[in-house]
Amino acid sequence: MLQVQWASHAASVPATLWESCFSGVEGRWWYEALEEGGLEDQFEFAYAILEKDGQPIGLAPTFIMNVPMELVVPPVIAKMLRVIPTLRYQRTLFVGSPCSDEGTIGLLPGYSLADILGPLQDALSLRAKAKNAAMTVWKDFGEAQKAAFEGLCATRGLFPMVSFPGTAVELAPGGFEGYLKTLKSRHRYLLKKKLKHGLVPGALTVQIVQQPDEETLQALFSLFLQTYEKGKTKFEKLTYEFFQQIALKPESHFILLSDGTTGKMVAFMLCFLLGDKAINKFIGIDYQVGKQAHLYFQLWEQAVKWSYSVGATRLDSGQTGYRVKRELGHQLVALDCYCRHRNPLLHRVFGAVAKGITLQSLDPDLQITAEEQ
Repeated sequence: MLQVQWASHAASVPATLWESCFSGVEGRWWYEALEEGGLEDQFEFAYAILEKDGQPIGLAPTFIMNVPMELVVPPVIAKMLRVIPTLRYQRTLFVGSPCSDEGTIGLLPGYSLADILGPLQDALSLRAKAKNAAMTVWKDFGEAQKAAFEGLCATRGLFPMVSFPGTAVELAPGGFEGYLKTLKSRHRYLLKKKLKHGLVPGALTVQIVQQPDEETLQALFSLFLQTYEKGKTKFEKLTYEFFQQIALKPESHFILLSDGTTGKMVAFMLCFLLGDKAINKFIGIDYQVGKQAHLYFQLWEQAVKWSYSVGATRLDSGQTGYRVKRELGHQLVALDCYCRHRNPLLHRVFGAVAKGITLQSLDPDLQITAEEQ
């Protein structure tokens, strides 16, 4: 019989589960950085340890958050929610991770997702009630898990909901020039033009560093805040303490662009290297410089070159910003959420709303990108 035990810290989870079940994805190092990053006013983390006959067989990271519903529903519904204050925020128990594009449930070899979803959902329902969370959401799971979740929806009454897709570039052989050849001719022309024009204001110095010093961290965090404030979708707000923690991890690599004359940092990109996969995780840009220098595209060029240099065969770039990513050759990675509200009436209401959520309603650029794939 399957049982679920709860741990409140990543360090309390048996090391064998992290090592065996979270290879190639954000693992213990990631969750420890989140726990120690001063985010406790936004998230409450916990880890569902799956056991069979008293032995650990799997792990499902979770977090609780008060979710602004206007982030996940179509604009017309968001306007309606503004006049119903009690529905604007939903205390929600998520399976997955904040700031992570794709949900992961780690299982030891010999166990299938379909076998554990039902008992795990039952444990989640109990925890949601104990924590006064109105909703339970399996956050951003991919096509490979879809059949198992359809079975869960049928047996436990959850409803599916289209989520913001991830984005990824498969890196063809040949380095940066090989990558350029994979782009549509017009997109390749535009990227080369932007890279050329970006150098007109002056040369930039490129550095790729690990474990940057305090002065560098402060500069890049200031740039991150500029980008955060400019963004339309704000699911979480990262702290300086989080950057201090994540900077210590060997998986973290910072691409820094600085003014070639003054030495002032004008842009950065934080990338992770996980096996043969690179992840473009966070960026920060000085927008007083950025438009003229096309800093985002110069960061991207360096990220692609770095990815090749470390042996990566795929570069993930996360959710949002789809128009630009389409031009840079990204493919969409379909993701879905699976939800249950504790209130039966609201469960039906939110389920009906979820049926109306499409790629087009999430972001108009998404439909165009999907049609081009």
